[in-house]
Amino acid sequence: MKLLPGGAISYRFRRVWARNFTVYRKTWKISFIPPLLEPLFYLVAFGAGLGSLVGSVGYNGAEVSYVRYIAPALIAVAIMFNAFFENTYASFVRMYYQKTFDAMMATPLSLEDVIAGEIAWGATKSLIASVLMMAVLTPFGLIHYPHGLWIPVLACLGGLAFGSIGMWFTGMMPNIEVFNLPIFLFVTPMFLFSGTFFPLENLPAWAAGVAQLFPLTHLVGPVRALCFGRFSSAVFWDLAYMVLFTAVFFPLAIARMRRRLVR
Repeated sequence: MKLLPGGAISYRFRRVWARNFTVYRKTWKISFIPPLLEPLFYLVAFGAGLGSLVGSVGYNGAEVSYVRYIAPALIAVAIMFNAFFENTYASFVRMYYQKTFDAMMATPLSLEDVIAGEIAWGATKSLIASVLMMAVLTPFGLIHYPHGLWIPVLACLGGLAFGSIGMWFTGMMPNIEVFNLPIFLFVTPMFLFSGTFFPLENLPAWAAGVAQLFPLTHLVGPVRALCFGRFSSAVFWDLAYMVLFTAVFFPLAIARMRRRLVR
C-alpha cells in the first residue's frame, strides 16, 4: 500500500520507526538527561548572568525579560539539534558502520521506506525533546497555556524539516568526520543568528536578510509566539516557509540517499 498515490513510500516505513524506538527504549534514561538539564543550564547562565546585564528585550512592541525572550528559542534549538544530529551522525552510523540499512533493505522494505522511517524517527526525537523542555520551563511560568500545547505539533514539523536536510547531508558525506562542515557552516550560524539570543532587528540589514533564509528563524518565531500567546501574520509566513522547506528537502533527501546506496 502506498503512502501517496504513485509514491514509493509505503506504510511499512513505520517498521523502521519502530525499530529505532525499540533501541531508544533501552537507553531512554540517558537520552532524557540533556533535554532536562540543558534548559536549566541556559536559564541559569543567561538569566542570572547575561540577563542581569541585558535587562529586558523588545518583542512585538512590549518589553519582556531576557529569560522569557530566550526560553522559546531554547525549545526551537532543541528541536533542530535532535532531528539534525539523529539524521546525520546516528543515521550515518546505522548506514555505514552497523549496516542496519542493508539489513532492512533485505526485507520487503524499500529504500524510500527506510529513509522516511529514519526522518520520522528524527522528528520523534524532536517531539520528545520539546515535551521534556516544556516540562522544565513550565514551572518557571515561561510558557503561556493553552497556546503552548501546540508546541509539540511545531516540533514535529521542525523535526521533519531538520531531519530531512540532515539526511540530505548524510547522503553526501564520504565519512563521519566531514559532518563538521555542515555543523560549522549551517547549524552554528543558525544557532547564533536566527533570533535566538537577540532580535534580528539588532543585526545589520543585510545580515537580517540572510537570517530570513535560515529555517531555524522560521521555527523560533512561531515557538516564541506560542510561548507568549501573541500572534501576528508573520507566524503564518513562518509556518508556510517550514512546510515548503520540508516539502523540498524530504524528497531531495530520499533522492540523494538513493544515489548513495543504489550503485
